Amino acid sequence: MDQDQYGADDRERLVAEPPKRVDAPERTAFERDRARVVHAAASRRLAAKTQVHGPQVDDFVRNRLTHSLEVAQVARDLARALGGDPDLPETAALAHDLGHPPFGHNGERALAEFAEGCGGFEGNAQTLRLLTRLEAKTFDEAGRSVGLNLTRATLDACIKYPWPLERASAPSGSHADGSPRLVVKFGVYADDRPVFDWVRRGLGHERQCLEAQVMDLADDVAYSVHDVEDGIVAGRIDLTRLDTEALWPTVRRWYLPSADDDLLDATLAGLRGVGTWPGSPYDHSRRSLAALKNLTSDLIGRFCGEVQQATFAASDGPFRRYDAGLVVPERTRLEIAVLKGIAAHYVMEAEERVALLARQREMVTELAETLLERGPDALDPAFADDWKDAADDAARRRVVVDQVASLTDASAALRHSALVG
Repeated sequence: MDQDQYGADDRERLVAEPPKRVDAPERTAFERDRARVVHAAASRRLAAKTQVHGPQVDDFVRNRLTHSLEVAQVARDLARALGGDPDLPETAALAHDLGHPPFGHNGERALAEFAEGCGGFEGNAQTLRLLTRLEAKTFDEAGRSVGLNLTRATLDACIKYPWPLERASAPSGSHADGSPRLVVKFGVYADDRPVFDWVRRGLGHERQCLEAQVMDLADDVAYSVHDVEDGIVAGRIDLTRLDTEALWPTVRRWYLPSADDDLLDATLAGLRGVGTWPGSPYDHSRRSLAALKNLTSDLIGRFCGEVQQATFAASDGPFRRYDAGLVVPERTRLEIAVLKGIAAHYVMEAEERVALLARQREMVTELAETLLERGPDALDPAFADDWKDAADDAARRRVVVDQVASLTDASAALRHSALVG
């Protein structure tokens, strides 16, 4: 899609920027947004944050950064196949996990409990806060940080849950990393509401824009396929020997509560019909690894191709913002859920992970409480400045949440060791 089809409102920034130097490479507004996210310090920190397993566990398994890169590739390819702009959903995919704290959704749960007194915590709401406040690049005339100063269309594409805490539904099910969904899903904290309202100006609904829908689906597709791949290489999953009698209760408990055995059997049969589905166990040889890579490629192509066809059948476009919506066929939804259920059953519910998750939550909570007690002398300089500017106890608690959320798994453990012991 020609980016000229996006209007001035779509390309508007919180702070107007002068034209770039005439000798600088010519880039569109959305290409510039993508570059800003790629070069952000928060993006680099994703390499040391948990996806499913901690980044120190194995050289093969995904961390938050490699996962985000894979989501970005899927999002870009799907958007291009739809004839839409590829830069917007790719940037949203690169940014979608920036707000995650150390230890993934498990750390998110601990911070949400700690932040009950200051408006809660949610990884996606933290992403918006980071992009528009915490990641330093641009300041407004009053001297306030506006973060990376991204365009309205890019920020809207990054908003996965376009509603505040008070309009959020009760959580249910489980995350891909095995932790239960106990955190309420919302997209903006109360003190970030002005920028959220600026992004969503003129919209009288809580729908995701198309680019956010593409990012959201790409995230689902990527981790449904890649978590299974990681589990196979780790020796936990053998796709030639799935115990459906034990597997289907997990799938129902986590993802498809109303699906009966016949539906799940049929869904698995459809997946097994993919030409590269393995006929023999993974043996760590190059040929076996190549076959596994071909399977993941075919599954991603299958899911995205089906979504593309269904979306084209439902609309003539144009496929941008709120002119059209993404259509996910029921078969695609079921197959993605079954793959996630396979990873859940054989990887996420392993007993050794349960004790580890509990210890991680304890560490995050103890660190946050200690920082709240110690105040600015225990905070990084930028957050110490925020503490000094905070108007009340709730605002100071929010500063501590921002500090802890910014840490990687390793830096959180080190900070905990130094401050708590």
